Amino acid sequence: DEIPMSVSKADKNGELGLTVAKVGNATARLHELGEGDQIGVRGPYGNWFNLSGNRLLMVGGGYGVAPLAFGAEVALSEGKKVTVILGAKTSDELLFRSRLEKLNVELKISTEDGSAGVKGLATEVLEDVLERTKFDCILACGPELMLKKTFDLSEKYKIPLQVSLERMMKCSVGLCGSCCIGPYRVCIDGPIFSADKLRKIKDEFGIFKRDASGRKIGL
Repeated sequence: DEIPMSVSKADKNGELGLTVAKVGNATARLHELGEGDQIGVRGPYGNWFNLSGNRLLMVGGGYGVAPLAFGAEVALSEGKKVTVILGAKTSDELLFRSRLEKLNVELKISTEDGSAGVKGLATEVLEDVLERTKFDCILACGPELMLKKTFDLSEKYKIPLQVSLERMMKCSVGLCGSCCIGPYRVCIDGPIFSADKLRKIKDEFGIFKRDASGRKIGL
């Protein structure tokens, strides 16, 4: 199996880190590997977050915080101010919490069961933050329904937005069409989409995804 993954760590020596959740056959097999075992890697493909602007707001839901934690480290190294909203179902699922707490970021936490931070959704915290603070850009990664709500809020408060979309990917070079959403192919036009592009796929974004056969299914 081949599965798309985003980088959650990179150092000056060229070492890359990937964060793997055990959610299917391929990731289960990765969890069985030990130090020294070999895997095949190809890429990179697609684009990444544009960290322009001096004040950035990052919204990570569940495993979606993985690339954002790395992005926060890069942004801080460039002298930017970073606020991170970290959301999960429970405190046990707050990925990279300690990593973010060690950074010079403004960290806001939400859990659906109230076991840490604010009880509720990350997007509820987001709206409260946007009521009080102006940002140059919002960067978000997580469940698509969360991303759709984030998009709606970015439109309401007129703040530029970038989100990382997830779709079924097979070839990763734009040939097979399995990752199509509207006129775009996530593997080459994404996975990072600006608000301008999201407006063009409003009839699908946050509503449908595609299964392995290409059939649309509800989120």
